[in-house]
Amino acid sequence: MKVENKRWSLDKFKEMRKEVLQEWPTGEEVELEEAIRYHQQQLSSEQVMANRLAEAEQEKITLIQPRAGVALIEEHIELLEFLHTEGGADLLPTTIDSYTRQNNYQEAEAGIKESRNEGRSMLNGFPAVNHGVQSCRQVIEALAVPVQVRHGTPDARLLAEITLAGGFTDFEGGGISYNIPYAKDVSIEQTIYHWQYVDRLVGYYEERGLKVNREPFGPLTGTLVPPSVSHSVAIIEALLAAEQGVKNITLGYGQCGNLIQDVAAIHTLKELGTEYLADYEDIMLTTVFHQWMGGFPQDEAQAFGVISWGAVTAALANATKVIVKTPHEALGVPTKEANAQGLRATKQVINMLKDQQSFNGEELATEKEMIKQETKEILDRVLELGDGDVAQGTIKAFEGGILDIPFAPSKYNAGNLLTARDNNGAVRFLKHGNLPFSEKVVDFHETKLEERGAAESREPNFQMVTDDIYAIGKGMLVGRP
Repeated sequence: MKVENKRWSLDKFKEMRKEVLQEWPTGEEVELEEAIRYHQQQLSSEQVMANRLAEAEQEKITLIQPRAGVALIEEHIELLEFLHTEGGADLLPTTIDSYTRQNNYQEAEAGIKESRNEGRSMLNGFPAVNHGVQSCRQVIEALAVPVQVRHGTPDARLLAEITLAGGFTDFEGGGISYNIPYAKDVSIEQTIYHWQYVDRLVGYYEERGLKVNREPFGPLTGTLVPPSVSHSVAIIEALLAAEQGVKNITLGYGQCGNLIQDVAAIHTLKELGTEYLADYEDIMLTTVFHQWMGGFPQDEAQAFGVISWGAVTAALANATKVIVKTPHEALGVPTKEANAQGLRATKQVINMLKDQQSFNGEELATEKEMIKQETKEILDRVLELGDGDVAQGTIKAFEGGILDIPFAPSKYNAGNLLTARDNNGAVRFLKHGNLPFSEKVVDFHETKLEERGAAESREPNFQMVTDDIYAIGKGMLVGRP
């Protein structure tokens, strides 16, 4: 199998559909033309994610969205209604359970039965494949705002078929971002191929006049990931999606913690995305900022501090939306009340800052310049490796460590990067592995880390990395000795 970045023919797509829809009995419920009529006739404009994102872009406001999902339909609807009415969520999620993410539908079915017996969710998300098309429609019809599918699935083909037919208008993930940070033994070639199917499905809906938004998962491992690494992955996944006919794309980024670096990251993500997708017509690009994805303080008051800092950054960066954390982040699955608290805290900060979004200066300009240069050096090398084909270039780039994600479990990831914070808390490369950086970029990162080393009277090393990983959970940004 040679995976190339070329639009799939309808014949190729339909041939694979026969196999995909047979993976679990609910696949038989999917009838593509009927699903398209359902979107056209049953969904209001307000329930379509791309419409709401376009309005936010025009109005220059930042929308808020939680993560949430439980096993049973009625309880899931109740949870989402609570987060909308009590938490003030502008957009809603359906987070998929771990068994479904691994295509283990038999265990998900057992989890549904156990949840009914116990009277509470025994799964950490909503098993959409098991529930099927009509049950997904129950969820969509109960809610007045757009709902996104959030998961973490290397092979999301059947999940996409059922949820899109079920009325969802946004589907998260990609062949890199839902493989390398999540799976150990799944090849990049395989997941790019499977996600081309997902994107061709979305493209088919688009061809019929519908809007289905796609969102590559920006944070990756959520652990000291420099902006240029996550930007490169997001743009590659956007290019792969656009080739299959996707028109509405939300590029994501996970908070690193330094305000200037994070604002620069959101600005450059939109600018670079627009540049690299210039050959595709009618693409609507939006951005999503993920509040801190690393370790959280156990103390609720401290956790609200981390949440509020993420809200400040999202507002000042003018991200289209922000994915909100909860004050129970360090303790496990949050209650619906804690989830709503995180939403309300974020909404308060965003509302206070919505008229204060001018944020400029020399440091911001320098950060933007460096992020753009680093990202372009990575992406241009990927395209060179693939002779212009981003799919082939990506496969070869992972083989050679040209693309590399810090702290990822995948055996297809080189794992040569070490990252740490500089003296101001921005994430820098301690070791850049085989990333194709110029001398200017390498010197910039070395200088920044040497400044911190001098301030702390120690050499930048792995201990510094470890200190930084645990710092926010201990109430700091930079892991000082």
